[in-house]
Amino acid sequence: MEDRGTFDAVHGLVRRLIAEGRLHGLRLDHIDGLRDPHQYFRRLQRLIDVARPPKSGPFYVVAEKILADGERLPRFAGVAGTTGYEWLNVISRVLLDDRGLATLGRAWHDVSGDERNFDAILIEAKRRVIANILASEFTVLTRLLARIAAGHYTTRDYTTERLRAAFELFILHFPIYRTYVTASGPSREDRAIIEGALANARADWFGSDLGIFEFLRDALTLDLIAGGRAGHSIARDRRFAFKVQQFTGPMMAKSLEDTALYRFHRLLALNEVGGDPAAGALSVASFHERMQERAAKWPHGLTATATHDTKRGEDARARIIALSELADEWRRSVQQWRQLNAKFVVSLGPSRMPSSAHEYMLYQALLGAWPLAGIDATFVERVQAYAVKAAREGKQQTSWLAPNEQYEMGLKDFLDRLLDRERSASFIEAFDAFARRAALMGALNSLAQLVLKASMPGVPDFYQGSELWDLSLVDPDNRRPVDFAAQASALNSIGEPPDWHALASKWPDGRVKFALMRQLLALRQRLPDVFTNGSYRPLAIVGPNRHELVAFARLGERNAVIVVSGRLFGRATQDGRRWPPGQAWNASVLADGFSTMRSVLALDKTMTGPSLAAADLFDVLPLAVLQAQYAPARRERPRAKASAAAK
Repeated sequence: MEDRGTFDAVHGLVRRLIAEGRLHGLRLDHIDGLRDPHQYFRRLQRLIDVARPPKSGPFYVVAEKILADGERLPRFAGVAGTTGYEWLNVISRVLLDDRGLATLGRAWHDVSGDERNFDAILIEAKRRVIANILASEFTVLTRLLARIAAGHYTTRDYTTERLRAAFELFILHFPIYRTYVTASGPSREDRAIIEGALANARADWFGSDLGIFEFLRDALTLDLIAGGRAGHSIARDRRFAFKVQQFTGPMMAKSLEDTALYRFHRLLALNEVGGDPAAGALSVASFHERMQERAAKWPHGLTATATHDTKRGEDARARIIALSELADEWRRSVQQWRQLNAKFVVSLGPSRMPSSAHEYMLYQALLGAWPLAGIDATFVERVQAYAVKAAREGKQQTSWLAPNEQYEMGLKDFLDRLLDRERSASFIEAFDAFARRAALMGALNSLAQLVLKASMPGVPDFYQGSELWDLSLVDPDNRRPVDFAAQASALNSIGEPPDWHALASKWPDGRVKFALMRQLLALRQRLPDVFTNGSYRPLAIVGPNRHELVAFARLGERNAVIVVSGRLFGRATQDGRRWPPGQAWNASVLADGFSTMRSVLALDKTMTGPSLAAADLFDVLPLAVLQAQYAPARRERPRAKASAAAK
């Protein structure tokens, strides 16, 4: 923790930069570590209001907050939204083919021999974190809870051991990073989360003293010291409740992000910050519902697809998503690869190096990062570093606290042999052929990911270095220096307007992604009313291939932008064997009420509705962005309130 002098100096610098008009927004990391985030943001907002020059524009604040699926961000003073991990996972899931997930699940269980569901794996990881990494913090909280119980005749018979056991069960079943109970008590949402965790804890409880959970509930919600109740220490209960909230965040981070995500490998694209590795695909209808809610409640939070903390590059993740469409072939291929590479596996007593689970994980990691230009020594070193980190994070054969050098060397040796053309020519040839097809499907997933991120409600966040294909692995690989000279050269070679046919024909170089990014950002700059405060309208799709499209409109005062993107590209690409022609889609988008529809990507192309054929929309790329005019119905009028969001 920084000392008070450093804290004051930082805040003094922030005040000065705001007063000088040089600082226009803040991204606040790890807010769950704060004792009282509500109070912190109120104080921060007062500081900003005092420091801000007269007549200056609104000040933009986003908070790094990891939300579980379905969890809602509390209304913090002055906060526009989160840094966007939840939307990363929403985009990934709407691109998934749900039909392949069951096959991938069977493949994972067959290889690993682990039949447990992810919840069981997470609870085991939590137990290990409580027993080792956060043992001291957990013990402090248990002792504080025991002191609270000892302070009143109705609870003093609860022993420290029983309190510890009940509290541990609560932590094991706590489903999110933290609640936000304040001195005035819990919100309705926080109370429901606490009650739900306690209900699951009771189901695992062995003993007759179920009243211990009522005591724990009242201590966590501050009902124990609410008006009309006397006897327990107010100071102790508040200290306990607030410290528990500061504990559950790192508890979840250490057990979920830094352990369980490295033990369950059904599909690595879902093993992401804020994600659920056992999640299913998200339907287009559910995607639309979430976007409409976001447009109404949190239109200015960030939408991230890569950050310094994501588990792999955004385009590596998009490649791995393609496995949901290639699941049967993937399962057969893994069986063949394991047979080919059995000679590289080293026995270590009753176990092996690498473990079967790690070998399966490595095939997916290789697929996401596979260099189409060919393997070199740098790539081998990167994958070896990833393998060791992943194994240490999983804390099974090795760990950060107790490194198993023999096992880690076995991982490196396995990869060294696996990626050596002289010793592994058959595997490399077979894997390369599969990876190239997955890479084409992944590239199309990436373009869909990009157009959704840039046009859905929210402010798109672009991680430096992701302008071209981002096939990086987990940090520190994703924090390598960016080659800005190469980026500038690629940008200058794109041309204005871009030649989409030429860019698509050379898609492996990544410039097609860069060109699309530039066009979409320019569109956002031209139409700030549409993207800053515009509403969101799902567009209906008809035809045999309608499930392979997602379409919506963003509506401003008079301007509108229609977005149509392909998804589930396996059929249209013949499982990654060809770039898909527009005629591959037999479907049409219904765009009633729109006129003067002009393509943003092909400037000389106009469309007339109300039915837009995908074959016409997808001239070169399997996506379309149309600028249009429309006559808004009263209920669709966007909010007129000014926004602090970047355009």
